[in-house]
Amino acid sequence: MYLDRRLQPLFKYWEGSGSSSTRNQMGNLLKVLTCTELDQGPNFFLDFENAQPTDGEREVWNQISAVLQDSESMLADLQAYKGAGQEIRDAIQNPNDIQLQEKAWNSVCPLVVRLKRFYEFSLRLEKALQSLLESLTCPPYTPTQHLEREQALAKEFAEILHFTLRFDELKMRNPAIQNDFSYYRRTISRNRINNMHLDIENEVNNEMANRMSLFYAEATPMLKTLSNATTHFVSENKTLPIENTTDCLSTMASVCKVMLETPEYRSRFTSEETLMFCMRVMVGVIILYDHVHPVGAFSKTSKIDMKGCIKVLKEQPPDSVEGLLNALRFTTKHLNDESTSKQIRAMLQ
Repeated sequence: MYLDRRLQPLFKYWEGSGSSSTRNQMGNLLKVLTCTELDQGPNFFLDFENAQPTDGEREVWNQISAVLQDSESMLADLQAYKGAGQEIRDAIQNPNDIQLQEKAWNSVCPLVVRLKRFYEFSLRLEKALQSLLESLTCPPYTPTQHLEREQALAKEFAEILHFTLRFDELKMRNPAIQNDFSYYRRTISRNRINNMHLDIENEVNNEMANRMSLFYAEATPMLKTLSNATTHFVSENKTLPIENTTDCLSTMASVCKVMLETPEYRSRFTSEETLMFCMRVMVGVIILYDHVHPVGAFSKTSKIDMKGCIKVLKEQPPDSVEGLLNALRFTTKHLNDESTSKQIRAMLQ
C-alpha cells in the first residue's frame, strides 16, 4: 500500500512542519487514502495515542473517562481470577462433610461478589457507549465529520472496544467463572428449598443472579452487551438514519485497517500494543456493524472491506490474533448467510 500521489505533498508538509500544533492537527486529520481505496470513502489517521478533548467534547469525554478509569482494574481482577474448582470438587465428592461444604461455600462467595462487579461494570459500559454514539452520530455533522472533529471521543470509543475484547478473551479462557457461578446457584436453590436465607443473598439476590447468569452464559459477554446496546440505540432513535450509526462503525474499521497496513502509519505508533489496540478496535466495530446493519458486514454491499480486514489480521503472528479471528467466526451475526462470499468464509476457516 502507498499514499495516493495527490496526498504526498500534504504528507511531506506534515513531516516538515515546525509547529507542533500544526503537526498534531495535520496528523489527526490527514487522509490516508490509497489508490485502491479512493472509491470507498475517506480514511483518517485517528491519533489513538495522543488525542485530547476539545471544549465541545469535554463534558461527554469526562463522563466516559470516569467509567474507563476502572477498566484496567477490572481486567487485572479477571486475570487474577483462579476460581474455587478444587474446593467445589471436594465438596461434591464428600456431600456429608460439613467442613468441606463450608470451605467451598466460603471460597465461592467472594468470587461471586467479584463476578457481580464485572457485570455491573458492563452496565456502566453500555450507558457509556450509548452516550458516545449520540455524540458521534448526531446532526448536523456526518459520522465521518464527527470522527474528524472529535478525535478524543473516537479514542474513547476505541478504548471501550479494546477493553471489551480483552475482557472477553480472558473470560473465554477461564471456565472456572461459569463453574463457580453454577455451584453458587445450585447451593442457593438447595438452601431456599430448606427455607434457609444466606447473607450473600443480600448482595446477590435472585433477580441479580438471573441477570448475571444470562451475562456469563455468553461466550463473549461484554461484546454481546455492546452489540445489544448499539442495536437498542438504533431502535430507540427512530428519527436518526441507521446509516449514521453504521457509517460511524464502518469508518472506524476502515481507519484501523489502513493504519495497520500502511507502513508510514504503523511506524508512527510508539508501541507494539497500539497495533493490538487497532486490531481489537477494528474487530469490535466489525462485529457491532454486523449486528446493527440489516445485511451485515459480510455482504457485498457492506461498507467494510472484510477481505482486507481479515488479511491484515492474518498477517500478524497467529498467537496474537487467534482470539480476534474467533470473535469474527463466532460472535458475528451474518457470517454464515448465503450472501457471504465463499472466499471470506474460507479465510475464516
